[in-house]
Amino acid sequence: MKGIILAGGAGTRLHPITLAVSKQLLPVGDKPMIYYPLSVLMLAGIREILIISTPHDLPQFRRLLGDGTHLGLAIEYRVQAEPNGLPEAFVIGADHIGDDPVALILGDNIFHGHDFYSILSRNSADIQGCVLFGYPVNDPERYGVGETDAAGNLVSLEEKPDRPRSHTAITGLYFYDNAVVDVAKNLRPSARGELEITDVNRWYLERGRARLVNLGRGFAWLDTGTPESLLQAGQYVVTLEERQGIRIACIEEVALRMGFIDRDQCHRLGAALAKSPYGRYVMAIAREGAER
Repeated sequence: MKGIILAGGAGTRLHPITLAVSKQLLPVGDKPMIYYPLSVLMLAGIREILIISTPHDLPQFRRLLGDGTHLGLAIEYRVQAEPNGLPEAFVIGADHIGDDPVALILGDNIFHGHDFYSILSRNSADIQGCVLFGYPVNDPERYGVGETDAAGNLVSLEEKPDRPRSHTAITGLYFYDNAVVDVAKNLRPSARGELEITDVNRWYLERGRARLVNLGRGFAWLDTGTPESLLQAGQYVVTLEERQGIRIACIEEVALRMGFIDRDQCHRLGAALAKSPYGRYVMAIAREGAER
């Protein structure tokens, strides 16, 4: 499976902060925001990743992550000149996807919960159709919403409905089979002039090929699109890390745990950041692996 992180947009709800820097490069805790979606794709076992952003911001992502080889990844970059909707990521990334299934994750979404690795592993294997991830929210009218029947089967999808049929928001993480490329290419823009991801998902639903995985209790899905939600996400991350002595979305640690790099490589990555607590944590993780 290939991976795509969509990290474009102007971040207008975060102005004036994002007049100077991409939203997905803002700090959440002690890490750039993009580390969080990148770590999700890595936990799903994905090593070939495409980052899509604006012409202005793309060089900054390249400086941050390079070609990914230091993490055992292969990272590529493409430009989305205008924010024409999420499905355009599949058109822009068609060559990257090739004949494989693909995972799309939004660059400003943060996921955290118990045994997330197992959830991703189970649902990324043998993709037939699409897999959506739902999360209960108090304000479903702000999101794409999924409705399920008594047996838990997905029966309807709506985009920001005035009268939502459920409180299950569709999160910014999507798994698709290879048909999504042609679906996106043939999609018509909505009344807003954009391609809508809900229309892609509805195409799969109408053919009985859409599945919803509910992320419920004990799980956190954080959208960082406003100053308030960005602050809340940072507080959540810092609180958990301080209490548990761990780092959420430490991409060097994830690379080590997933077997993408060995402990010596991990230690060298930490040593390059040794003046920061983050770097010292990475070195400690590498030593811990050596002692096992």
